[in-house]
Amino acid sequence: MFLLGQCQAYVKAISRSPILPDLYGRLLNVALIKGAQATTAIEGNTLTEEEVGRVHQGQHVSPSKKYQEIEVRNILNAFNDLMREIINGELCVISSELIKRFHLKVGKDLGENFEAIPGQYRTSARNVGSYKCPDHEDVEELIDSFCAWIRKEFHYEQGQEFWECVIQAIVSHVYIEWIHPFGDGNGRTGRLLEFYILIRGDNPDIGSHILSNHYNETRPVYYKELEQAGKTGDLTKFIEYALEGLRDGLDGIIGQLQNSQIEITWHKYIYDKFAEKKYTKNVFQRQRDLILSFTPGLHSFEKVSVMDPLIAKRYANLSDKTLRRDLDELIELGLVVKINSEYKANVNSIVDYFPVKKTSIGK
Repeated sequence: MFLLGQCQAYVKAISRSPILPDLYGRLLNVALIKGAQATTAIEGNTLTEEEVGRVHQGQHVSPSKKYQEIEVRNILNAFNDLMREIINGELCVISSELIKRFHLKVGKDLGENFEAIPGQYRTSARNVGSYKCPDHEDVEELIDSFCAWIRKEFHYEQGQEFWECVIQAIVSHVYIEWIHPFGDGNGRTGRLLEFYILIRGDNPDIGSHILSNHYNETRPVYYKELEQAGKTGDLTKFIEYALEGLRDGLDGIIGQLQNSQIEITWHKYIYDKFAEKKYTKNVFQRQRDLILSFTPGLHSFEKVSVMDPLIAKRYANLSDKTLRRDLDELIELGLVVKINSEYKANVNSIVDYFPVKKTSIGK
């Protein structure tokens, strides 16, 4: 399938891209926060991404949202626990015991706000809208059959192809929704299982949020495709819908990595340019730091020296004449361009560093 090929190409590109530790940490935090916010929001949790970020940092939200905080913290802890296990080589095949363990993580400490016993299959009938869930007495057998089927169908123990890992993840999520083995928390458990299979299969952890985020941002379509798949028993459309979201999310990560690499290349170019000139130490550092502080876009003369607090402090006791002289030096070096009366970092001067030349690289 073309979509799978695109996803695989993006994953390969991400895995081969050097990422500075600081950027990697930021991207991973974003992935965990967005993933936890998205998978709980689908079930009605109203915490914002900012509030989830505070929970991720170990802080608390308002007491009236305590149970929502616990829901989110459970997912964040589950993400971290599972990634730690995978890093340590503690890999598991999908089994009834594993699915129960995931549900236990989802429902921990939720008390009466969770209509199920964490880690235990339901013991009563359940309907989800117009969908009548399988009889509770059949749940254990259905889960065992499902686990045996995906173990045979997707060849995890023999070494999975990329497409097998991704399809297994998406299909597993849907089957948990269909079987609905628990009284509550089935969606979160299914999406946690999806997350686990993808990360276990060496998909990038900085993209671990993509599918849950896609489902949340397109929630009406998510419900529609789930319902349609349940009626027809055909998962083709749901898989295509999920893969479109995965592809677009991976494309977004590629864009962030490319912007980071452009910034690194630009900074090196600046250092190289200054290495060609001889300056007194203070002038050298001041002019170099000035160009490094430039943000995207055009800036008036008055704005140039206040884009960064440290630069503003440095120029506070210097004359406008000094700033103009510094900007003229940067223009002469080809690091700044002046358009009418405004100034702009000449990032396009590094186009020659790219295999395919472009007229602009967007800064």
